[in-house]
Amino acid sequence: MTTSHTSDANGAGARDTTDAAVRAELSRLRDSIDNIDAAVVHMLAERFKCTQQVGHLKANHHLPPADPDREARQIARLRELAENAKLDPAFAEKLLNFIIAEVIRHHETIAKSS
Repeated sequence: MTTSHTSDANGAGARDTTDAAVRAELSRLRDSIDNIDAAVVHMLAERFKCTQQVGHLKANHHLPPADPDREARQIARLRELAENAKLDPAFAEKLLNFIIAEVIRHHETIAKSS
């Protein structure tokens, strides 16, 4: 962004206007990022509430903490969703693998305590 006028020979007025506009745009974008991050955290919390219930159900019925077939289907599904959303599918897979590992750890803990 630039302005069409300057207040001095060095263009200081234009830079001040541009700098203020850039700072305002950065602030607006960062506020959006902060809101999205908060939504992601809340969605993950909801997801883990559900997976905790799954862990208790598995433990009560002596089912294994991990379900490799389901995990593979979820990874394939998430990769497709990522592609459709123009997100790197490899990144989406890494993220889901991280989440799955944490879920399995929770399920193992629940099974040991049952």
